[in-house]
Amino acid sequence: MKSGASTYEAFSIAIASLRSAKLRSFLTLLGIILSTTTLIAVMAVIHGMDVYVAEKIADLGADSFVVTRFAFFGDFEPKKYLELMRRNPELRQDEFEFLKQRTTLVREICIRSSTQADVSVGNQRLEDVGITGGSANMNILQNVQTESGRYFSESENLNHRSVAFIGADLKEKFFANVDPVGKTIDIAGRPFTVVGVAKKMGSVFGQSQDNFADVPVYTFFKMFGSRRWISFTCQALDQQHFQQAMDEVRSLLRAYRGLPPGREDNFTVFNSESIMGAWDRLTGAIAATAMAVVSVFMVVGGVVIMNIMLAVVTERTNEIGVRKSLGARRSDILRQFLVESAVLSGAGGLAGVLIAWAVAVLVRTLTPVPMELPVSSIVVGVGLSATVGLFFGIYPAQKASKLDPIEALRAEK
Repeated sequence: MKSGASTYEAFSIAIASLRSAKLRSFLTLLGIILSTTTLIAVMAVIHGMDVYVAEKIADLGADSFVVTRFAFFGDFEPKKYLELMRRNPELRQDEFEFLKQRTTLVREICIRSSTQADVSVGNQRLEDVGITGGSANMNILQNVQTESGRYFSESENLNHRSVAFIGADLKEKFFANVDPVGKTIDIAGRPFTVVGVAKKMGSVFGQSQDNFADVPVYTFFKMFGSRRWISFTCQALDQQHFQQAMDEVRSLLRAYRGLPPGREDNFTVFNSESIMGAWDRLTGAIAATAMAVVSVFMVVGGVVIMNIMLAVVTERTNEIGVRKSLGARRSDILRQFLVESAVLSGAGGLAGVLIAWAVAVLVRTLTPVPMELPVSSIVVGVGLSATVGLFFGIYPAQKASKLDPIEALRAEK
């Protein structure tokens, strides 16, 4: 009962102290507020971008993977890039046909290549539209949803038909009030018949994902040439055969290219986990740097709190003497000042969380940066700041608890 009352009293005194000296409290907690705001803001950016990357960039599906010329999932090094450019040849159509005929653990395999070109209808024009040539199953592997019409067929692909499946940006630009299906658009000066329209996908980091036109890959090669960046997207039979499917495709391509055992692959096979792993390493480095900065602010804030609490002990020496003379134990005095220090610091942490939340809302509203405040960040922010208060409040609390009651009563009020 006595311990509970003492703790409650300590909380009450701490809150009263914050209210009675608002400016002093703000200046005392400035370091804690800044450090907590920085920590929570960084956590919000990393969490928001983690979700964004997982949903928008690395969403290959649990059983899909990509074969490409090369890809970086670590630090970019110019020497390494030049080495891979020299060593790794472009993927080719004949390699795709070979894999398509020989794989046994792959349900779907698609060839794709892309470029940018102008698209026009009459006098209206869109520049730098993403033009992707692919197999007829590309929409399945890319999880593209159809709003109207259909995707092009494999028959249209094999017969080099000039048909296109367009994104929402092209529809809004050229066919705002009419159904685009059956209409004609010009891609790089060549007429294409629109066979379908994709559902709106939004943007990634402010870059629209709807400014595109998919066309049959053989038509694409006929227009833009086949000696450009080609990739294969594969879907395993199921999740249980995923790793075996990757190994099968790698082995077949190595055999087709005549790579002897022990020689490194001259191509890259990756999946969503590879992308997320690289992203996690990047964000881990960012988080480590942020923690170094936050630690400096936290230490400065903790030292300030310790100095203020030492001043509070001096101001309330007479009160401590009275409490001890009435039977308060050292543990009661120690608890009182530790609780006050923790509440003071925790209030700074809470203020930092609220500021970070306001910043996250503002940034998410005004910019394409996808900040999301995880619930865990609130616990971390307030908990860490309160812990700092406890740590740096130990010395003042011990000093208060060790005061001699007679000497404390003699102190001037």
